[in-house]
Amino acid sequence: MTPLRKRRGVVRPLFVLTILSSAFLLFLVQPMVARMALPRLGGAPAVWNSAMLVYQALLLGGYGYAHWLGRLEPRLQGRVHLGVLLVAALWLPIGLGGLAPGAGVAPAFWVPWLFVLSIGPLFFAVSAQSPLLQRWFSLAREGQDPYALYAASNLGSFAGLIAYPLLVEPAMTLFDQRILWSSGYIILGVMVALCAATLPRDRPLQAVTPILSAPPGRKRIAHWILLAFVPSGLMLATSTYITTDIVAMPLLWVIPLALYLLSFTIAFARDRAAADIQTRVAPIAILLFGGILVSGMPGLPYLGAIMALALLFLVSVALHTALYRLRPEPDRLTGFYLAMSLGGALGGVFSALVAPLLFNWTYEYPILILAAGVLTPHAYLLAPLQHVWEGNPSRRRVLMLSVALVVTALVAIILINNGGGDTPSQLQQIVMLGIVAIGVLSIGAPLAFGVALLGVLVAFGGYQAILISLEPGARTRSYFGIYTVHSSPGVQQLAHGTTVHGTQLRGSPARERTPTAYYVPDSGIGQAMQALPDLYGRHARVGVVGLGTGTLACYARPGQDWRFYEIDPAIVRIARDSGQFSFLSRCLPKPTIVLGDARLNIAAERRDSLDLLALDAFSSDSVPMHLMTREAFASYGRVLSRRGLLLVHVSNRFLDLEPVVAAAATAGGWHATTLFYTPPADAREAATMSQWIALSRDPAVIRVLQSRDSGWKPIRHRPGFVPWTDGYSTVLPLIKGY
Repeated sequence: MTPLRKRRGVVRPLFVLTILSSAFLLFLVQPMVARMALPRLGGAPAVWNSAMLVYQALLLGGYGYAHWLGRLEPRLQGRVHLGVLLVAALWLPIGLGGLAPGAGVAPAFWVPWLFVLSIGPLFFAVSAQSPLLQRWFSLAREGQDPYALYAASNLGSFAGLIAYPLLVEPAMTLFDQRILWSSGYIILGVMVALCAATLPRDRPLQAVTPILSAPPGRKRIAHWILLAFVPSGLMLATSTYITTDIVAMPLLWVIPLALYLLSFTIAFARDRAAADIQTRVAPIAILLFGGILVSGMPGLPYLGAIMALALLFLVSVALHTALYRLRPEPDRLTGFYLAMSLGGALGGVFSALVAPLLFNWTYEYPILILAAGVLTPHAYLLAPLQHVWEGNPSRRRVLMLSVALVVTALVAIILINNGGGDTPSQLQQIVMLGIVAIGVLSIGAPLAFGVALLGVLVAFGGYQAILISLEPGARTRSYFGIYTVHSSPGVQQLAHGTTVHGTQLRGSPARERTPTAYYVPDSGIGQAMQALPDLYGRHARVGVVGLGTGTLACYARPGQDWRFYEIDPAIVRIARDSGQFSFLSRCLPKPTIVLGDARLNIAAERRDSLDLLALDAFSSDSVPMHLMTREAFASYGRVLSRRGLLLVHVSNRFLDLEPVVAAAATAGGWHATTLFYTPPADAREAATMSQWIALSRDPAVIRVLQSRDSGWKPIRHRPGFVPWTDGYSTVLPLIKGY
């Protein structure tokens, strides 16, 4: 027996520390690698979902490997796993490979492939250790329940995720982060070797831990998979919801995942009080929050994000508590975790791959909420309700049918009285409260509750989403987002999430050629476009990053050379091919549109090939951080002429982006000025508040703009703010109200 086996008091702390460390590294790498991908892949929330899909698939592979390894003799398990860790170390230091996408390859498939080739072996090796080390602990400390270590594992995962945006990203460059993680991996290998040294010698595995418990049936395994499927899919759907309208940054990417992991810590803890209380509350939260969130909450994005996160957490705790209650004996531990991992991976596939192909809206969100409502453990709110529902089967069937008929009738009343307004009528509000009341009284009867919940989801806003989706061309979904075309008398608008990306006045040809929204003539970009002939003559060369509805094309004049850089083919179809917007057809019938990531395409352009470059590439209110770094601005400077002008759109509800551009301007030797435009009251039908920053290497160009409008002001610098680079950026100090 080894010294570590003799010192039985050392074994448990060693295993706890090793599991915590491996989980910390495993989930520190997730936002870190996604951050590495920004300069190459852009900031779309779908990139994070693709990364999460890869992580879940590799986690499934790691858990499958741990399950297989459990068939070997204890000491052989240790030798094999240390060999796997050693082979994976060939991929150190961790980082993204140099793989480039082929022509026509869909990003939904190429992005996961890049992540697999870059970090697959390392992630696989570390991901196996949570179930494997729990198994080893049960061998080293016979008779002790290893499931509590799973709570420790998820606590380490939670710490790794939170540490990245709050501590690691603000303080370290990506190069330093790679070295930190790689060093941690080496230390972890030593700790795993110490854990392997505690395993019993010279005895077959069957002699140490005989499998005595009965194998789980297929229905029970399917139940495990389904209980893991729903919170995993809901976690990705929630990530899309909150990062679309705020910013695609690790701070917001990791919050849903961190809450998802924290739910395991509560659900698998020894003290059952917190898990039981939250499980009891979950059906009420699902009923209320689910209906409200499906309505969209466009005017209250922060409150909507908080509610979505709270709902995700309660659902995850409730369903993971159900998993804990259905856990097998420790001798079946690795198979249980394998089924959980399979459910998590399938949830990721559903939200990241299947849903964008099947749906033109985020239908996966209400579908998963509905599934959560049925699967969540139910407890009757009052004893008399239990007596009513748990009587004879005939009475239960009658009650179920009654609930279905009443809910259907109430939903029909809402649909019949739909006036088309944003605010429900008094009658609709009363009917909604009636459906909610039925749902509350049905808690404890999952199927009846599911019927009432479906009614709530439809009545609170789901029917509006369905009606919009049925209109030809009204809604389009792509890898990069969900776009909705809103039509009203005299006005056509394109929205991404809750942010308007283009407005066109309808009617006469003159109205339809009028630049609107952020691009009106008095805005910063409008004034720059009107100054083109004075600055660069009749043959100015113009580049625009972000096509939108093509509004800026109506500033084009004969003799000028225009090109648009657009990452999403769906936007091109909406602006050019659908007939829904006519800016391009009326003002620039044969536009040059370069598809793909703008930064990569601009880097491939000839030097001095543009006179003006407009940067307007927001996805909803989300900021593509890779377009705002020093390296990106250097690329813009290379393609612009010596007197070239760069216009950067920095309007944002959540972030103050002016210091980012100011720091990049100082670092790159640019002269800069900014214009904050507020439309007059009589122009607000078509005009939108905006802030544009103009930059040039030639101060005379900036003076020309300032001479045209006294509203152009010196750009504001923030003392101590470090310019963003491809290796370092943080948005924490930029959050408005921070």
